Amino acid sequence: MNLDTTSLELAARDARGLAMDAITKCKSGHLGLPLGAADIGAVLYGSAMSFHPDEPRWLNRDRFILSAGHGSMFLYSWLHLSGFAVSLEDVKNFRVLHSITPGHPEFHETPGVEATTGPLGQGVSNAVGYAISAKMCEGRFNTPTHTIFDHHVFVLAGDGCLQEGVAQEASALAGHLGLDNLVLIYDANNVTLDAMGPVSQSEDTAARYAAYGWEVHQIDGHDLHAIAGAIEKAKASKSGKPQFIIAKTIIGKGIPEVCGTNKAHGEAGVKFVTEARKSMGLPDETFFVAPETKSYFEARKKSLVTAHAEWQKNFQAWRAANAELASELDDAVAGKVPDLLKAIPAFDPASSIATRKAGSDILQHVAAAMPLVTSGSADLHGSTLNYIKDGGDFNRENRTGRNLHFGIREHAMCGIMNGMAYDGIFRASGATFLVFSDYGRPSIRIAALSHLPTVYIFTHDSVGVGEDGPTHEPVETVAALRAIPGLDVIRPGDPEETAGAFAAAFQKTTGPTMLVLSRQNIATLNEIPVDTRREGVFKGGYIAKKETAPLEIILLATGSELQHAMKAASELGAGTRVVSMPCFERFESQSAEYKESVLPRTCRKRVSIEAGISDPWFRYVGLDGKTVAIDRFGLSAPGNVVMEQLGITPTHLVEAARSI
Repeated sequence: MNLDTTSLELAARDARGLAMDAITKCKSGHLGLPLGAADIGAVLYGSAMSFHPDEPRWLNRDRFILSAGHGSMFLYSWLHLSGFAVSLEDVKNFRVLHSITPGHPEFHETPGVEATTGPLGQGVSNAVGYAISAKMCEGRFNTPTHTIFDHHVFVLAGDGCLQEGVAQEASALAGHLGLDNLVLIYDANNVTLDAMGPVSQSEDTAARYAAYGWEVHQIDGHDLHAIAGAIEKAKASKSGKPQFIIAKTIIGKGIPEVCGTNKAHGEAGVKFVTEARKSMGLPDETFFVAPETKSYFEARKKSLVTAHAEWQKNFQAWRAANAELASELDDAVAGKVPDLLKAIPAFDPASSIATRKAGSDILQHVAAAMPLVTSGSADLHGSTLNYIKDGGDFNRENRTGRNLHFGIREHAMCGIMNGMAYDGIFRASGATFLVFSDYGRPSIRIAALSHLPTVYIFTHDSVGVGEDGPTHEPVETVAALRAIPGLDVIRPGDPEETAGAFAAAFQKTTGPTMLVLSRQNIATLNEIPVDTRREGVFKGGYIAKKETAPLEIILLATGSELQHAMKAASELGAGTRVVSMPCFERFESQSAEYKESVLPRTCRKRVSIEAGISDPWFRYVGLDGKTVAIDRFGLSAPGNVVMEQLGITPTHLVEAARSI
């Protein structure tokens, strides 16, 4: 191993200086990790990883995810030093409004940032998703003649990350799946924010990861040779296991007054920075980068560009020999999606099936039209019905499988889906019962924040679940999900609306979609034309039944309650309009003219019906309208009995309408 330790030590010093200066300038941030893990950064960016700074999304780059996102100045410093489009001015603007160096790393904002991290542990699950995506790429696109995917995924995590449940869920699955392209570097400084580590942890982390099925290495995290050697062993390992490197470090290294203590985690060391800079050999000039460091990374960039050019030759040869695969890969990278409505045949008008069952049938057509769609479930494929038939299972033996068995790990499932979506090649979808969405909500929120096109197929959508009772009957859940900005929540009212929902979800490339599907059977609403139902979902809301006399009242409904509104309208008379509202978010994105045509302001007599809490509906029914809703928890009884007991019926809707 030929390691230029002199240059890397200088680079680590300069990275520490940039972090201290940026955090001092903005009077905010976290000094501990950027200082304590600087030597790890020097080896990763200065020697071990393969990347191209001018092409940060190069397909075969090594991926690096900073799970401990509070230490963002670690990442920004190394991106700047290694030649990414993160200028010294960007570093100086750390945490400044509209800068590309925000407080925590954000995907799409900064070249070289692979994932939005902030909530601890998210990055670990994201890295597992990246590693799964890489293995899928190897299985699908590599050929006996050409290997175009063989990169590694690195993630840096701290004590806080490894305490979070999402990291443990994801780590257990990574070991089970044998993701030997994944390298987790544990910045083991034995410190959390509030106190020293022993106050809240005493487990044997090495033994825990060995039990998960990882290969474990323990090193001094400030010894450049030890760091480089461990990474080299991890990349060359033939164990078939993911790699766990425990790097013992000193948090806040270089600031004697706080280093090695929990005070070093944040900005407590700022008042000691002047003396620390002197002791490190940094000049008075702030944001200083030594000429030798610049020269080292300029030379390194040249070697990286040469390696990239060699890969490109191989890639072009692969393209010439595999035109169909190349076209598939190009479409995936470009986010190209076919017109899915044309690929989904109409349902039998006489059918009466649950929307989860309709979704199962629809998914098969979507999977045929989009060969890089994957589908996973948190141990509920038999109930959520989202298994891709003939798609195979992704596991150690089959890297081309399209179905993922996440086990009972809802949070890891959603975080892993994010990692796959960040990678941008496969379209990740996953399923569980709707009431368990709260277990994955932090990852769902991050997907919305990061504009990731993940698709959640969440079933058992209401008190219609029935006998399982209140613990399994979501009432407030849909409303809570609708509150997440950028998340399309679609609750279709029959099989044809379900077709529109799936098409809308998988054709959307700018953010996530939550498909909320029923357990109980729902009649096909044949009085509404098929195209009207399908295309209406794309708009979020549409006129399902138009009045045949002067408009007197509007009934609004979604999901399984749409059928009740249609029945109630027949009893209320010719002046009644029914509006189906499968997706509030899509409806709100329509033009003012369209929204007015569906919900004219002149008609203030409005009643909504949904088997959930009433709060979201007041924006549409207004002060003069009424809601037929469930503002309490459910009951344990057959679903139809629960609906009747809680007033979700056509009769109750008619009564509410007439009472206005």
